[in-house]
Amino acid sequence: MIRLIGYFFGIGAFLLLGVAGAVALYLGVVTKDLPDYEVLAKYSPPVTTRFHAGNGALMAEYARERRLYLPIQAIPDRVKAAFISAEDKNFYQHPGVDLTGLARAIAVNLQNFGSGRRPVGASTITQQVAKNFLLSSDQTIDRKVKEAILSFRIEQAYSKDRILELYLNEIFFGLNSYGIAGAALTYFDKSVTELTIAETAYLAALPKGPANYHPFRKTEAAIERRNWVIDRMVENGYVTKADGEEAKKQPLGVNPRRGGAHLFASDFFAEEVRRQIIQKYGDNALYEGGLSVRTSLDPRLQIAARKALQAGLLSYDERRGFHGPVKTIEIGGDWGEPLGAVPAFSDVPEWKLAVVLSVDAQGAEIGIQPDKEASGKIAAERVTGHISAKNMQWAYRSANGDRKSAKSPEGVFGAGDVVYVEPLPEKGEYRLRQPPKVQGGLVAMDPQTGRVLAMVGGFSYGQSEFNRATQAMRQPGSSFKPFVYAAALDNGYTPASVILDAPIEIVAGGQVWRPENYGGGSAGPSTLRLGIEKSRNLMTVRLANDMGMNLVAEYAERFGIYDKMPPLLAMSLGSGETTVLRMVSAYSVLANGGKQIKPSLIDRIQDRYGKTIFRHEDRTCDNCNAGDWQSQDEPVLTDNREQVLDPMTSYQITSMMEGVVLRGTAAGKIKLDRPVAGKTGTTNDEKDAWFVGYTPDIVAGLYLGFDNPAPLGRGATGGSLAVPIFNDFMQEAVKGIRPSKFVVPEGMSMIAVNRKTGMAAYEGEPDTIIEAFKPGTGPADTFSVIGGLDQYVPPEEILKNSPQANQAVTSGSNGLF
Repeated sequence: MIRLIGYFFGIGAFLLLGVAGAVALYLGVVTKDLPDYEVLAKYSPPVTTRFHAGNGALMAEYARERRLYLPIQAIPDRVKAAFISAEDKNFYQHPGVDLTGLARAIAVNLQNFGSGRRPVGASTITQQVAKNFLLSSDQTIDRKVKEAILSFRIEQAYSKDRILELYLNEIFFGLNSYGIAGAALTYFDKSVTELTIAETAYLAALPKGPANYHPFRKTEAAIERRNWVIDRMVENGYVTKADGEEAKKQPLGVNPRRGGAHLFASDFFAEEVRRQIIQKYGDNALYEGGLSVRTSLDPRLQIAARKALQAGLLSYDERRGFHGPVKTIEIGGDWGEPLGAVPAFSDVPEWKLAVVLSVDAQGAEIGIQPDKEASGKIAAERVTGHISAKNMQWAYRSANGDRKSAKSPEGVFGAGDVVYVEPLPEKGEYRLRQPPKVQGGLVAMDPQTGRVLAMVGGFSYGQSEFNRATQAMRQPGSSFKPFVYAAALDNGYTPASVILDAPIEIVAGGQVWRPENYGGGSAGPSTLRLGIEKSRNLMTVRLANDMGMNLVAEYAERFGIYDKMPPLLAMSLGSGETTVLRMVSAYSVLANGGKQIKPSLIDRIQDRYGKTIFRHEDRTCDNCNAGDWQSQDEPVLTDNREQVLDPMTSYQITSMMEGVVLRGTAAGKIKLDRPVAGKTGTTNDEKDAWFVGYTPDIVAGLYLGFDNPAPLGRGATGGSLAVPIFNDFMQEAVKGIRPSKFVVPEGMSMIAVNRKTGMAAYEGEPDTIIEAFKPGTGPADTFSVIGGLDQYVPPEEILKNSPQANQAVTSGSNGLF
């Protein structure tokens, strides 16, 4: 018997050694290619990049995986308790693998064997970290063994809090959200510190299978799973029974956060910043780098710019009639469903889509597009309203080219037509609206720093993402002329220099070019000031010809209007193509005394760790960071920017453009409590209408025109279309800014001159103006004319022998807008 026992013992020992050897060999093979768990120390997950306005308001977010990384210290205990209760209640006790939980899972799986139920897992949070970070999701024994081995090693290398931090920031919650911070924002539009017990429990229920507990498609399953998590929190002592019961009574309350731009009216601005970030750092930095981008956007000015440009576009468009309905649908049954399927502008919340239910001579009964629920379904509620005849009179004229006119609403549209409407203060009353076909762009800038404060690229980003402020290449027309005059003032001319305003022929390449003033006519000899105030084409061509177009081209490139300008005389009238942003940047140089600026939409960029990797401000301050005061001088901010224009020239051209606003092509249309300088512009056939202007504090510029350039119509000039929009915007923009005057550089002489002749005025002489002259210059002693008259002729003789010039100089008629 003893020998038999010894025999079996020997066999058992041999088998045990064999099994141990086989296990050891298996583990050796399995662990041979185990990934390096030390990479967890350098974990840098894809993190959401966030854009902020100048005041810190969140503007937009960009991510492939919507994730905001939170250190464990920033995650509330309640949130940690919910996930531990749902996923691994013994997390802080086990060494990486929960043997008790594993045994329980094996027992349950044996009991359910053959039932078709999915096997119960026993993965700890540590094992999930190992799987998510280092292994695949294959359901194999090899992977489970590797997972367990890595879990033991991870527990030895990292603290429990570090492991939980990795887990809570990595897991997928559905709806493209990763990590607890991203999930809180995605599902509830809240930070993790604001989550309730019920909300926390629902998020803790999701990692098991986000699609199985979808808040809208699987609502009952989601609530059931959430309540199970709440029960586990109560059972584990993290929540009182009373609080748990109260939490289970709450609805899911999911409020999905919309993507894209979050700050109202910032879509065009945010998209331009997005393009710049990609160009500078690449796609991965934007969508995975977790950058924090502080932009220069001023939300108040952005809203004012949007409102002013939209109002101007709509005013022009409605004066030209009704384009027709957006669509026509069947209204025999429930009109809400087909109407809800028609896409509306997401960034024009003032408007609603509506379907015409009936129409008569007094107006139209309409049905308003139902709101969509969070699940995407059309709401069951149906709202109706009324458009009275007086609130759609502008639509009586057709804009389709046939110029037909209706006499009542019955001739405008019929039942089933889908149109845009805007609610009026009277309950149930609406005004007919339509998206304009004319477009435009507007930019506002701080002239001292180049910070872009507002940017609008069209009527609606939802209508068209094309940014007409930065992407549309348009002819600036006469708004380019100030740079021709600036070149002249910088090279020996004065505001009182006299140029002949008379017909001229330019022969080049066998072709004859005969430029004309807007409206025809000419004014004879006139001062530079009069030429820019009344925007004389003929004077500008003669002035450019006298200087040489190479000089004009050099100045245009120096101001950044063009990269390379061909030295053709027609370019002096703004026939080249540029953008609104470039024009506003160039005018900012005139406004700030001639300092070069770099237009910027971005103030600062920080990486995911808070380190500043870009700053727009390039001025230096050597002593600003002194630890204490030791009787040293006050720190001085050093401005290293290039001086691209003489400050005296800058003031002279500013003063001349003040005349544009006071007496010229913008006269009577800008009403501000401070000095304003600016220039109108209208291109050939009235295809574009421009105005760029500035106060000492803000520069703003805009244009209106069709995307496919076409005539805007007779009289559609910069003065009639663009200036009112500029005025509306600036009325709001200067609120809260103390009025100031343009600074006269030291050393300039202020001399009274005759507005007609440019010669010094005697005391009491009528029609005089105070003109600014540089040292060594002043009014001419004799009347001399540039560009046509070589000998001296008394001014009274010129005026006497030229009735047309006399009338034009006196009345200021026939100006180019």
